[in-house]
Amino acid sequence: MSADAVAVTGLGMVTAGGPDVSSTWERIIQGSPTASDDPQLQGLPVTFSCRAETFRPEEILGRNYTWRMDRFIQLALTAAREAAAHAALKSDTVDPVRLGVIIGASGGTAANGAAWKKLFDNRPQGISPTTIPGGSANMAAGEVSLDLGAQGPGFCVSTACASGSSAISLARDLLRSNVCDVVVAGGSDSACSPLAAASFDKLRALSRRNHAPQAASRPFDADRDGFVLAEGAAVLVLERSEHARARRAPVHAYLAGGAMGCDAHHSTAPTPDGSGAARTITAALDAAGMEPRDIDHVNTHGSATELNDLSEARALRTVFGTPPPVTASKSVLGHSIAGAGAIEAALTVLTLQHQQIPPTANLDRVDDRIDLDVVTKAARPRAMHAALSTSFGFGGQNAALIFTRA
Repeated sequence: MSADAVAVTGLGMVTAGGPDVSSTWERIIQGSPTASDDPQLQGLPVTFSCRAETFRPEEILGRNYTWRMDRFIQLALTAAREAAAHAALKSDTVDPVRLGVIIGASGGTAANGAAWKKLFDNRPQGISPTTIPGGSANMAAGEVSLDLGAQGPGFCVSTACASGSSAISLARDLLRSNVCDVVVAGGSDSACSPLAAASFDKLRALSRRNHAPQAASRPFDADRDGFVLAEGAAVLVLERSEHARARRAPVHAYLAGGAMGCDAHHSTAPTPDGSGAARTITAALDAAGMEPRDIDHVNTHGSATELNDLSEARALRTVFGTPPPVTASKSVLGHSIAGAGAIEAALTVLTLQHQQIPPTANLDRVDDRIDLDVVTKAARPRAMHAALSTSFGFGGQNAALIFTRA
């Protein structure tokens, strides 16, 4: 392993599947969807989501933290703490000036919504002083940096649904350029607000299966009708392998390659032939020094929208010819927007560790236009050395990550 290889030494997650890594993985490997009726969405065209119901921020973080933070920051901070503990990351084992933090985020809605209501009610003096620091997208990285004492580069990445993956790819660049020894990177979002639900529904992006929420998220299925909004966060501790060895840190996988790109095609739709995604995947392979035949599995973006699933399938066929087995985690956890790519990256690491591909839920009949080997019904054991994780977002934002087994 070269001195500039990037080691994954810690994982942290909070999702609708559970408040930590182990519970989320258990739900994923069971292939049991988490969508349910959402009281906050009643009366809207879409009345369900994938909320992190078991997440109790006040119990985990304490009242002093939670009262001043939007939920997406609470999720990010909780995931970062778990990842740091998993990596045995301590203040005496890393130079704080060479410890960076990058979190993909879209920004908060709860604090801003409350502030707007007070403006409309002509009560500007009632607006909380925490509105800006409690809901700005950059403050997920800011609060994690404060909590960990990280004094290196700390910033937010906002590339829509590719945000979490983009953050991890950028972390690799910081490590390989020797700017940092360790970077805590991931993504977080709480996208289950009434405004988000109503707005995405107007774009015809959401499933309307109000009568059967658990069957709603159906990536690659012929009867799919959109994604399910979710909330969640995942954080990876990434470090130069030389640094990880020096502090005797556990290594769970290696981040072999990463790339970002843009379709430059449409504000919300991907290139129909998947060419933009294919370019980004090829760039990630080049960054890893790998050929398509080296990839044993793909954790797809798999959003369950008509256009995205077709575009992604065509991209994979373009790159791989015959793609390796794929899965779609959003079928279980829903789509947590800025947090989705990081969650799927963490799940890809776990897939390599356990040598098991999680099943795609709700896949009864693959769309005839999609020629992929989609793992469904039950987890599939498979010998895997390298796996790809893909993320695509509005604005044509693309990101691809390649992990190898430790």
